[in-house]
Amino acid sequence: MGSCLNINNYKPHTFAGNPIDRCDALRRSESDLRKITRSENCRVFVMRNFDPLISQNQNGEDAIAWLSLNDAAKIAGAASRIETFLGIDNEGAPLVAWNLHEDDSSKGSDRAIDISLLQDQRSVRFEDARQAAMSISDQETGILAQAKSNLDWHHRHRFCARCGGATEMRRGGLMRNCNECNAEHFPRTDPVIITVVTNGEHCLLGQSAGRLRSMRMYSALAGFMDHGESIEEAVRREVKEEAGVDVGLVQYHSSQPWPFPSSLMIGSHAQALSQEIDKDDFEMTDVRWFSREDILTALEQKHPSLNVPGPIAIAHHLIKAWATGQAGDFRSEI
Repeated sequence: MGSCLNINNYKPHTFAGNPIDRCDALRRSESDLRKITRSENCRVFVMRNFDPLISQNQNGEDAIAWLSLNDAAKIAGAASRIETFLGIDNEGAPLVAWNLHEDDSSKGSDRAIDISLLQDQRSVRFEDARQAAMSISDQETGILAQAKSNLDWHHRHRFCARCGGATEMRRGGLMRNCNECNAEHFPRTDPVIITVVTNGEHCLLGQSAGRLRSMRMYSALAGFMDHGESIEEAVRREVKEEAGVDVGLVQYHSSQPWPFPSSLMIGSHAQALSQEIDKDDFEMTDVRWFSREDILTALEQKHPSLNVPGPIAIAHHLIKAWATGQAGDFRSEI
């Protein structure tokens, strides 16, 4: 069966739709890259402990606070930082992202920013990345995903996994090179399957331990793909492990970058071949079948006990697609 996503009506998920040209060929020359990222028209996206700097545009809407190199340096002050090259925008300006490292006690704090330091003296603030993604434009959420995932990977991979030697960034952030053994290390994206299982009349949702439990929220079943495993195999394994339900057909829906820290959510709908639930008590607090009426009511935030993820998450769109009849019909025989 083909994708159930109508490309004519396609709207990228949050954290997708990045418009930047990432300029692979340009990254091959370290000297050329250094030159353009120090040019007067270079614009900087500043993050602090991976929280983005946000301002308001001329329409009063939240947006990434792009700064000049000079203003970015004033915001950074003496804080240590990691820099990465994002690419070139549609006006030809080079774009870079910085992450300022401060101690954990400053994470989430409302440290005042002296706007008199900035050339245009606009109001700016550091915002939690998830909160920012719900207020900035769709395209800018893609830029946020690129910047956060790449900067976070470089922060966590400063030493060589082969020999333990110090590594250095190369190609504007596309790799790190070991100073000792010359090994090359590349940023990784972890594939995660996320699926809504249905028997035609009901869909299977789970409540995992931790954040979803505290929010009384049920979501699509999900898990990391294993080595040497296809997407379909990963869906069947994860559903069996978490819920004890057998799965037949798996139909791809869409994907979503998820920069917490660097996953790719691969969304699907799947056909249930069995009904009885035998949940994994270690991973899941609860797993249940829900009717279409339950889901539609929950999507309107009117259900007395069922909460589902909001539009920022691909799970919301997978659940909604099934509830509104936009997912595949799995009631036929395989």
